[in-house]
Amino acid sequence: MIACNCDYGCPCNVNGRPTTGKCEGGWTWHIESGSYGTTVLDELNFSIFADWPGAIHEGGGQAISFIDERADDSQRRALTELAQGRAGGPWGLFANTYQLEGPDPVPYQVDVANGHSYYRVGDVAELRVEPITNPVTGDEIHPRLLLPEGLLVRDLGLFASQKFKVKGNISYDHSGRYAAVGAFANCGS
Repeated sequence: MIACNCDYGCPCNVNGRPTTGKCEGGWTWHIESGSYGTTVLDELNFSIFADWPGAIHEGGGQAISFIDERADDSQRRALTELAQGRAGGPWGLFANTYQLEGPDPVPYQVDVANGHSYYRVGDVAELRVEPITNPVTGDEIHPRLLLPEGLLVRDLGLFASQKFKVKGNISYDHSGRYAAVGAFANCGS
C-alpha cells in the first residue's frame, strides 16, 4: 500500500514531478507469502515513511522504518535487510535517496482489500483507503495504472486516502490525497 501528498494518481509513478514540488509519503508491504534466503516471512509487514525536499530521485530525504513486532529474531534480521536496502531491489535504490532511521518493531493491523484497504503501524502511522469519487456525480470511479517497467508494482489500483497520517520524527497528514494498492513481487537482485 502506498500513500503520499500528491494528487490522485501521483505523477511520480510516470516520472513526473511531485504535485506539491516535494514528496512526503510511504509504503507498507504486507508479505502474503515469501522468504528472504531461508527465512520465511509469511504474513509479516514492514514500512518506510519518508520526506524528500523535492522529487524522490533528487535525494536529500529523511525516512523512518518499521517492522512487524511478531517477527522472530531471524525474521527481524531479514526484514531489516530489506528495509535498509541491503537486499537490493527497490529498497536498495531508495536507500540512496534518504537517511533512514530504524527499523523499529511495532504492532501492525493490516487489511488488504483493494479500495477499502487499511493499515495501522503501531501508534506511528495509519492509512485508510477509499475509492475516488467523481466530483460531479459522486459516483465511485476505479482507475488503474499499468506500469510494465514499474519499480515497485506493475499494476496499481488508484484510490484516495480517507486517512493518511504519520507522526514522530517524520510527521504529516495527507488525508484525502493519493493512495494506491498493488501486488508486489521481488525475486532478489
